[in-house]
Amino acid sequence: MAEYMAQGKQPEVLFWVGCAGSFDDRAKKITKAFVKLLHKANIDFAVLGTEESCTGDPAKRAGNEFLFQMQAMTNIEVLNGYEIKKIVTACPHCFNTIKNEYPELGGNYEIMHHTQFLKSLLDEGRLKVEGGKFKGKKITFHDPCYLGRANGEYEAPRNLLEKLEVEMVEMKRNKKHGLCCGAGGAQAFKEPEAGKKDINVERTEEAMETTSEIIATGCPFCMMMMTDGVKAKNAENNIQVMDVAEMIANAEDL
Repeated sequence: MAEYMAQGKQPEVLFWVGCAGSFDDRAKKITKAFVKLLHKANIDFAVLGTEESCTGDPAKRAGNEFLFQMQAMTNIEVLNGYEIKKIVTACPHCFNTIKNEYPELGGNYEIMHHTQFLKSLLDEGRLKVEGGKFKGKKITFHDPCYLGRANGEYEAPRNLLEKLEVEMVEMKRNKKHGLCCGAGGAQAFKEPEAGKKDINVERTEEAMETTSEIIATGCPFCMMMMTDGVKAKNAENNIQVMDVAEMIANAEDL
């Protein structure tokens, strides 16, 4: 973004990468897949790079409002300094925080989840999505809490999957009745409390009941929890966990 500013240019959209997409090895693959699609659609985009900091979502959910406000204000200062209007992110946690909690701190932006953005590119004819190697494969979609129940977006990821010509099978708990993967509310960063079963294992079992080959999701935290769930069930050889953007980017092996 600094280079854009130096040239006196504004990108069409700012890609907010997020902590997971920047540092987690598995989530980096989602970042790369999404960037491939942005290039394929000839989107003029920029990133903040080292100027991007955590949105403050984990701090806020864990109850540290002071730290959240410090992190948020730092980001808002940077975004407003660059006169950013439109943001896209592959993380529902970043999406929810910037959309619903930044405005009261002076950060007002049009923000889209990457599945919403990809769907808009599809609708505008800037991106083509075809079945490729996923055509006819049985797939179930796990709704991320901060995309689905918190922000009411259920259709964008499913529309994209339908364009891949997959066989969609819903879990018994889906959409507004979907079950959390167990990572939200900063739970991803701590050990679970004592109980009979971990949430991610429960959710993975629901996905396995659909006999799907792939569990699709749209959140790096869900990705982590569902992958761990698949490992806990010793089912790595039978089930893959993939982000919707990865599936689109890999359908044709761009």
